[in-house]
Amino acid sequence: MKPAEVNMSFVMLSLLPTSGWVPPLWNPDTWLCLLILPAMRNQTQVSEFILLGLSHVQRLQHLLFISLLLLYLTVLLGNGAIVATVISEPQLHKPMYFFLGNLSCLDIFYSTVTVPKMLSVFLLGHQPISFGGCLAQLHFFHFLGSTEAVLLATMAYDRWVAICNPLRYPLVMSPRACLLLAVASWATGFVYALMHSVMTSQLTFCHQNHIHHFFCDVKPLLDLACSSTTLNMILLNTVTTAIALGSFTLTALSYLYILSFVCQKVQCQEGRWKLFSTCTSHLTTVALFYIPVLFSYTPPSSGSSHKRDMQVSLVYSAVTPALNPWIYTLRNQEVKSALKKMLGRKLFPGAK
Repeated sequence: MKPAEVNMSFVMLSLLPTSGWVPPLWNPDTWLCLLILPAMRNQTQVSEFILLGLSHVQRLQHLLFISLLLLYLTVLLGNGAIVATVISEPQLHKPMYFFLGNLSCLDIFYSTVTVPKMLSVFLLGHQPISFGGCLAQLHFFHFLGSTEAVLLATMAYDRWVAICNPLRYPLVMSPRACLLLAVASWATGFVYALMHSVMTSQLTFCHQNHIHHFFCDVKPLLDLACSSTTLNMILLNTVTTAIALGSFTLTALSYLYILSFVCQKVQCQEGRWKLFSTCTSHLTTVALFYIPVLFSYTPPSSGSSHKRDMQVSLVYSAVTPALNPWIYTLRNQEVKSALKKMLGRKLFPGAK
């Protein structure tokens, strides 16, 4: 094509969207314009996103801001107190509380990934998040969420060994074994999230940059992509289901074995209750973690899928991490007494 013809093509290209002039169909430049225009539009890459998750509740923004701020402070203070108590109190230097300390660290990080951004949106209005920041938020949300699922299964295994094989418990759950199990939980979550973040970074986003969520999650980003998302959906459906279902299956099997052992081997009712009481805190945490998953997999009503995903994510991000410290302190006498002892030393250092 000659330079004059190229210039004419771009003149026609600029006229098409802004004027009512329709070029003749027999002109080759007309077809050139029709082919180039979509390609040029698709080359406009999105460099930032706008989070619109809770914009439909503007009348309640002040109430939501205060509620989320209180929940976030509860997460930081409650889980921070448990981590400090587990580290400082020798009576809690046991496998069960080692994993509890890991869970509390997870809850702090998990809330920090999403809640501060939500608070800034309520306070300052819609603020853009860069493409890199969006990928980082996606990565850490799935990293910490999947790690918690695996860690809860590890804690169930710890309870099974402690109740069903008490004589072998010190050998099976040695400090080295506990460390390896914790590292494996964190590594599994990291690799899983890395797959999501790498696959999402390969997508092309054109024009649309408004995310109908309060943080950057995989599903809302896939809805905005203008390139193929087939592999991303396969990864989301298969690997996510495998981790969630695998962790839940291991947890359920551990407690089925515990239930069978206690019913068959322990005849005293008081002895049964004493053994079950060591599991109640963990079972409550497992229920809080998996019940929202059941809601997220039930078929949604028309147009409510995004809304329900936001509600489930809000429970994961703020509500569950805020409740976990209370579950373990109110229902566990050992943690409660160790926490009182630590606070007594900090607040009254001269007292015996």
